[in-house]
Amino acid sequence: MKLALFDVDGTLSDSQAHILAAMTQAFTAQGLAVPATAEVLAIVGLSLPIAVARLAPAHDGATQAALVEAYKQSYFTGRAASPAPLYPGAKDCCLRLAAREDMLLGMATGKSRRGVEALIAHHGLEGLFVTRQVADDNPSKPHPGMVRAALAEAGVEPHDAVMIGDTTYDIEMGLAAGVAVLGVSWGYHPVADLRAAGAERIVETFEELEMAVLEILA
Repeated sequence: MKLALFDVDGTLSDSQAHILAAMTQAFTAQGLAVPATAEVLAIVGLSLPIAVARLAPAHDGATQAALVEAYKQSYFTGRAASPAPLYPGAKDCCLRLAAREDMLLGMATGKSRRGVEALIAHHGLEGLFVTRQVADDNPSKPHPGMVRAALAEAGVEPHDAVMIGDTTYDIEMGLAAGVAVLGVSWGYHPVADLRAAGAERIVETFEELEMAVLEILA
């Protein structure tokens, strides 16, 4: 069996508006200056405590913890009111890949399990992802732990897997775990940064993504 392992935010789901709004509310609630949009998008994919520590390095642990909790609450409220959309073509691509007899799909994301389950339920993705590795259970990207856990759960060897993502953290994580990597151009990190991180192949559409996965895992 082959394993196509997807990042979520910036790869399958366009959650930029939710992330920016939640981070703005979190920093505002603490009376702190709100980080620039580019700074916030640069940390997408990291586990939340590490992301907040990078955005507020001058503040103590208690303040960072308060930011984390405020972000979680704000994100949950925003998601409940208006769930983040999938990128056009994402669901159809996943359905086609999952329908193949030799293909398994998985997720490796800095999102919480609660967030992943909500996204799957809202978009009707139940049963598509045999392994869902989340921030609750693993070290933050780019540590290879998520990919290794996904391989173990799916019963797939590294040479039969590909990590698909939009950030340098996804690329670095996949390479560290010994799997192939595939970058996408529509997410939150510049294409040049993905290439610098080691992504030799970057796709611009989900049609290209599907073909690339099948070629890489042939």
